[in-house]
Amino acid sequence: MVSRAEYVDHRRPAAFPAFAGLLLTGGIAATAMLFREATGIQTLSPLILSIVMGMVIGNIRRPSVQFHSGITFSLKRLLRIGIVLLGLQITLPQLLSLGLPGLLTVTVTLAASFIAVTLMGRALGVDRHLTGLIAAGTSVCGASAVIAANAAIRGREEDVAYAVACVTIFGTLSMLAYPLLMLPLHLSPMAYGVWSGATIHEVAQVVAATFQSGEIAGQFGTIAKLARIVLLAPLVMTLAATLFRSPKSGAQNQESTPFPLFVLGFLAVVALNSAVHIPQAVVQHGNLLATFLLSCGLAAMGLQTHMKQLAAQGLRPLLLGAFGWLFISGFGYLMVRLAPF
Repeated sequence: MVSRAEYVDHRRPAAFPAFAGLLLTGGIAATAMLFREATGIQTLSPLILSIVMGMVIGNIRRPSVQFHSGITFSLKRLLRIGIVLLGLQITLPQLLSLGLPGLLTVTVTLAASFIAVTLMGRALGVDRHLTGLIAAGTSVCGASAVIAANAAIRGREEDVAYAVACVTIFGTLSMLAYPLLMLPLHLSPMAYGVWSGATIHEVAQVVAATFQSGEIAGQFGTIAKLARIVLLAPLVMTLAATLFRSPKSGAQNQESTPFPLFVLGFLAVVALNSAVHIPQAVVQHGNLLATFLLSCGLAAMGLQTHMKQLAAQGLRPLLLGAFGWLFISGFGYLMVRLAPF
């Protein structure tokens, strides 16, 4: 017969690991967010800082077993809650303000870019999972799209880290280069905003690249970017149902890609935010919480990423990321020129 003392001691190890791992990922995320606030550089994404810090810590000293359950919880649960909360940034009236030309530009550019990167990945011989992640991050919304799409693609931590690195590098190049191209490319403020929002990878990068060219460019850039984020939901569901659906071989193999329910949660929050007036303070705190939870998840991903395995991917995925960057920039510009902006 087990005594009460023995029973309590037996249960303690199950609770402590979750707390330890959550404390580690939460500490990394909080440090990344505080660093951005301390420096005042709003384009410095806490998501990117978190995965980098996690990789540095994890490769210097791998977390011991008592941290594993908390790290896994951050990676599997907190990440998805963060994506759901991203819906607080979007309302349907905002999207409709783009008009049909703007919505078509965003949608067609996204679809064409995803297909082009996927085909080029096959041509370059890049692993299909890594190709899918780079395609999602390039065509939709950078690091957030990479981690959301991975629910369907199910790549390794190293694949996710490599894809995040690709979209960060090339999104930053766009952020720096686009403001210099507005006048040479003969784009109106509205056309420039839509082009930037439809093609630059991260939200912060779009804001930085557009608002320095005026309020109109900034507003349309932000709205076009939010429209891309909404399209993340159908993209993830399509991937789960088609390209990355696990094959079944008879009754013995019942494994299939789990339906990404968090995507429905994201759409539900968008619908709620559109139908009901949510106080601005609540929206701001929700966005802050979303950033923290996403940063926790990426910190967990970094802690589990091996630098040697990341380096083993070689340069072909980087070339794929460069191709995606050039394609979406060029195709998006063509769409903007064809639209009546």
